[in-house]
Amino acid sequence: MAHISLRVTDKEKKTMENYADFHGITLSDAIKNVFFQKLEDEYDLQTIAEFENAEEQGDVEYKTFDEVISDLGLENEI
Repeated sequence: MAHISLRVTDKEKKTMENYADFHGITLSDAIKNVFFQKLEDEYDLQTIAEFENAEEQGDVEYKTFDEVISDLGLENEI
């Protein structure tokens, strides 16, 4: 398993430890969780921006639930 070093001030370290303690997890897990949550949030924002751009360009097609069921040939399944 890889190791990463991170330089922080004593105050930052205490804040990070308090966060981890509050959530009942290790400092390492807290840092990983926060990092990957931020990464996911940025991906979500990028996806939303791409959708909004496609919508502005008229490249988005909306369908009703019934239309989707019909397109998938699932009329007799529901």
